[in-house]
Amino acid sequence: MLTFETEPGSAVELSALDIVLWGVLPYVMVVVLVSGLIWRYKYDQFGWTTRSSQLYESRLLRIASPLFHFGLLAVIAGHFFGLVIPMAWTQAAGMSQEFYHFNALLVGGIAGLGTLGGILLLIYRRRTTGPVFMATTKNDKTMYVVLTAAIVFGLWTTLASVFEGEHGHNYRETVAPWFRSLFVFQPDIGAMAAAPFSFHLHTLVGMALFVIWPFTRLVHAFTAPLHYLFRPYIVYRSRDKDRTSSTPVRRGWSPVGTKDRDTRNR
Repeated sequence: MLTFETEPGSAVELSALDIVLWGVLPYVMVVVLVSGLIWRYKYDQFGWTTRSSQLYESRLLRIASPLFHFGLLAVIAGHFFGLVIPMAWTQAAGMSQEFYHFNALLVGGIAGLGTLGGILLLIYRRRTTGPVFMATTKNDKTMYVVLTAAIVFGLWTTLASVFEGEHGHNYRETVAPWFRSLFVFQPDIGAMAAAPFSFHLHTLVGMALFVIWPFTRLVHAFTAPLHYLFRPYIVYRSRDKDRTSSTPVRRGWSPVGTKDRDTRNR
C-alpha cells in the first residue's frame, strides 16, 4: 500500500488497482484510440462516416440530432472548463467557487438532460425504424449503451452535488488535478483515488467510450468537415407519379454507338 496526503492530517491509501486505473489505464486508452483511428483511416476510409439514415426517417431525426449534438457540445465545453482551467485561475478572475458551482449545476444539468433526451430519441428511432435498425452494426449498438451510460453517470455526479450542498465533493480539487497531470506524464493518482465512487465510475465509462470510439460511427467526429462550407446543396426530389409530359423516360444506361451501327447495316 502507498499513502497520499490530500490535506494536512489526512491520507489516502493507494492500492495496486488505483495505480492501474488512474496511472496506467488512461495511457492505454490513448494508445488504443490513436492506433484505432490510424487503422480505421488506413483500411476503412469508405466506412469513415456516420452512415446517414435520413432517407429512411427524418421526422424524429430533425428533433433528436440537434438536441443531442448541441447538448453534447455544451457538455464538452463544461468538461473543458472544469477540468482544464485550474480553480485558482477562476478565483483570480473574481469568480467565487459558489458562483462557479451554481453555473456548473445549471448549465451542466440542462446540457446533460438535453444530451440524454437526444440520445434516447436517437436510440428509439434506430430501434423502431426497420431499415435504420438493420444498418446498425454490433459495434454501434455497444457504443449507444456505453455513451448513454456515460451521460447518465455524468448527470448522477452533477445532481448528487445538488443534494450534498456545501458539503459536496469539489472535483476541481481531485479529478481536475489528476486530469491535468496526465498531460505531463506525472499522473496524480492519489488525487483521483480521493474522489467519490460516482466520479470513478463516470471516468471509467468515459475511458471505455474512447477505447471503442474508432470502431464505431462516432469516428466521424475526428473529421473536420470544412468542405461542408463550400460544397453545393444536395437536393432530394420525390418521384412524380403524375407525370404529364409525353417525353419518354430513359432508364438505365444509354446504348453507345448503336444508332450508327444500325444505319450502316441498312
